[in-house]
Amino acid sequence: MTKENHPRIPTCTYRLQFNRWFTFAQAREIVPYLHALGVSDAYASPYFQAGAESLHGYDITDHNKLNAAVGSREEYDSWIAELHAHSMGQMLDFVPNHVGIAEPLNQWWMDVLENGPSSRFAPYFDIDWHPLKPDLRDKVLLPILSDQYGRVLERGELQVHFEEGTFYLRYGDRRLPIAPGTYRYVLDIALQNLAEHKDEDFYAELQSILTALEYLPKRTETDPKRIAERIREKEIIKRRLERRCAEAPQVQQAIEKALARINGEPGDPRSFDALDELLNAQSYRLAFWRVAAEEINYRRFFDVNDLAAIRVELPKVFDAVHRLLLELVNTRAVTGLRIDHPDGLYLPREYFEKIQQSCAKALAIALPQDGRAIYMVAEKILTGAETLRKDWLVHGTTGYDFGNQVAQLLVDSSAETAITKTFHHSIGHSLHFGHLVYAKKLQVMKLALANDVDVLGNMVDRLSEQNRWYRDFTLEALARAVRETIACFPVYRTYLAPGRPVSEEDRQVIERAITAAKRRNPAIEESIFNFLRDVLVFRFPENLNAEARAAHTHFVLKFQQSTGPIMAKGLEDTVFYIYNRLAALNEVGGEPQQFGLSIEAFHERNLDRQRNWPATLLATSTHDTKRSEDVRARMVAISEMPEVWRRSLQRWRVANRRWKRTINDLEAPDGNEEYLLYQTLLGTWPVELSGVPEEAATAEYIGRIQAYMGKALHEAKLNTSWIQPNEQWDAAMHDFVREILDSSPRNKFLPSFLPIVQEIARLGAINSLTQTLLKLTSPGVPDIYQGNEIWDYSLVDPDNRRPVDYHRRREMLEVLPAATPDELMRNWPDGRIKMFLTQRVLQFRREYVDLFQRGEYLPLATNGTFAECCVSFARRLGNQWIVVIAPRLASRIGFPPVGARWKDTALELPETLSLENAHNLFTCRELQINDRRFGLADAMSILPFAVITNL
Repeated sequence: MTKENHPRIPTCTYRLQFNRWFTFAQAREIVPYLHALGVSDAYASPYFQAGAESLHGYDITDHNKLNAAVGSREEYDSWIAELHAHSMGQMLDFVPNHVGIAEPLNQWWMDVLENGPSSRFAPYFDIDWHPLKPDLRDKVLLPILSDQYGRVLERGELQVHFEEGTFYLRYGDRRLPIAPGTYRYVLDIALQNLAEHKDEDFYAELQSILTALEYLPKRTETDPKRIAERIREKEIIKRRLERRCAEAPQVQQAIEKALARINGEPGDPRSFDALDELLNAQSYRLAFWRVAAEEINYRRFFDVNDLAAIRVELPKVFDAVHRLLLELVNTRAVTGLRIDHPDGLYLPREYFEKIQQSCAKALAIALPQDGRAIYMVAEKILTGAETLRKDWLVHGTTGYDFGNQVAQLLVDSSAETAITKTFHHSIGHSLHFGHLVYAKKLQVMKLALANDVDVLGNMVDRLSEQNRWYRDFTLEALARAVRETIACFPVYRTYLAPGRPVSEEDRQVIERAITAAKRRNPAIEESIFNFLRDVLVFRFPENLNAEARAAHTHFVLKFQQSTGPIMAKGLEDTVFYIYNRLAALNEVGGEPQQFGLSIEAFHERNLDRQRNWPATLLATSTHDTKRSEDVRARMVAISEMPEVWRRSLQRWRVANRRWKRTINDLEAPDGNEEYLLYQTLLGTWPVELSGVPEEAATAEYIGRIQAYMGKALHEAKLNTSWIQPNEQWDAAMHDFVREILDSSPRNKFLPSFLPIVQEIARLGAINSLTQTLLKLTSPGVPDIYQGNEIWDYSLVDPDNRRPVDYHRRREMLEVLPAATPDELMRNWPDGRIKMFLTQRVLQFRREYVDLFQRGEYLPLATNGTFAECCVSFARRLGNQWIVVIAPRLASRIGFPPVGARWKDTALELPETLSLENAHNLFTCRELQINDRRFGLADAMSILPFAVITNL
């Protein structure tokens, strides 16, 4: 690599999704292609040890090992060497908040299950060992069963096995440890089976092992010395047992006979009593996964039972989790970091400080003055007017905010009333976005995250009991106040920290939430909300001692960790599948209640980025988006043709009504589901190279749409859900998709649908080119999601994790220089025009790095007939400059929006730009400039976008 600069700021990142289908070896093969495209840094999904079947890598089981399914250390090093040979860096998606616990590979979690509170790793997890339910005291609730515990037990699906001196429980593919202190449940029976061998040494040895088990420190011990003794002695007992079985086969046989008895006989319920007793003595309690939400007592990532949160705020946990990462930073294998879900952390700001300090140490450099030793972005979802915290030692966000702003920019805001009316007519009622978010957050707290909120209610109840002014508040009233306040929270979370003043931003958020909760709950005594508000802004009673103040602070920090997952589950994973007015706006961090963003507002956002976060990531597609940038670009175009959309919907609903079913007096699919389906079809329907839509859907395409709609319905949680599937409804939607996409002559839908696809596909292509150009030239670091350098019509995961055909893309890039801009525009459906735009700008960025990293941002105004249909700005550094011109609302101009179609629309260049050698970056044509003005008909005579520069 070239001379080191810290931090190393990428000029463009390219996201790679590593899994067993895309490995380190394959990543190495495409490095020359990515370099030729203009990418400066590979942006890797998590690749530390995870489940072998994992397609995403967020279920890490060991942060200090590479995922063997992705490749060996040798293959990893080879990939890094290839990156370095091309002067490229690597930004890694790092997951500090949680670990995967479904696999026995997670030794920390297995140790906790074996040893309970006495596990040396018990403090690593956020486990409530003293929940309200007495039966769960000193246990972890494990909601992994496919049915009620008793049924699973008596079907013989839970079986204890013995291997190498160790007992363990087998359930399907899962292997769970048995607490050593409970080995006696089996060994007592085994000893009885050896009664005829009382005079043998092995009989006495087995008795001795049983005696040792009696003296083994209990699994509830938390004294460090007793824990150390337990760790030592339990392993000695296992080795003794293994050795005795090897030396005396009779002992092995007696144990196997005991296990046959304990494991029970299906059809004889009483035969499972011994196994039931053994399992009840463990450090975990097995439960049916669908009914455990109210009692689960370990903090999770959202509501995913197989992802357990870890306490990375503890120094020993931080050190354990970051060991390999810092080694990779030290060797320059990793040159940047994306921090996943920082809102789940106990103290995010402190975490960023610590990891920057650790990276400086790993790099053997002094911590830079601004505290940023390594390039780092945070996966932070900003809501409304919320801004990224300036005291976070990061370079910006992962780019959700930019993607949503560009999508809103492309919306025709004048169509809001018409589109809203059509939506309400289709679903049969009006739908208020704010009320819907409130209701669905309450639903999430009642179902998926019930225990998380119950814990907060119990905590605040204990706080109120400590003060005579507040002790009259009941548990139920306080718990409801907590729920209502969270339901009214306008952002994902606040960031109060002990020993630091409460920011005005946080104070306002809490005041807004409390005020809204009071308004929605006039029957709740106002003083209860006031008490909660005071606690949440660190306004504690003056008479608190140090211990009580610590308890109050701990409640606030736990509260902050909880609001984000509830917002995410209620908004992203529920409301965004219900509020389908213009579903293209239903993106992570999106605000679909807003209908369009003015050009002036877009410039304001870019100016803010330039001032405060010039190296933030700019994304339009990610692994988390609900649909790809190209699907979104098409669907946004619906706003440009509201009357066509209204009439088409009416025709399509009539044509397809015969394929619906009646389930419990309701039409399946319902109007809202059908409304989303048609938008999705318009966004994804394949187009031939001629620009004409494919006449028939392939079986693969139909399967993708069926899978997507199945997921959408389950996430919406209206007619079916993941927890309570409505199989009839699921089947009705599945069959409805198949029938309406049937290409036989009897289908009346496709003939009226395909002409609309053709128009939407054209408008979508222009929108996509615009958002690509804006992403590549706006203040920040552009990010490309794998494969999206050409058209990609993927939907939400797992659809967007399908393998990428890099062989095809490599071939396209190799022949690109031979194509003229005019040819690329004529053949826009093949995707080369998007690749051409991407490569030309990225290579230009690579050559003029400072212009993009430090150059000022100058909004430019157009005038003339289509002034509203153009976004333009300049980037300038000294005498270097570019002017970016991109179309919007292209239906007003015509397709393609080039040449004379722009009529008299013109742009005036500021006095600060030297006009000498001004030319079009893409066509290399010099521009005709008169009195610092030029017509867009000239600037975009061939291509529907332009970059003018003097370089």
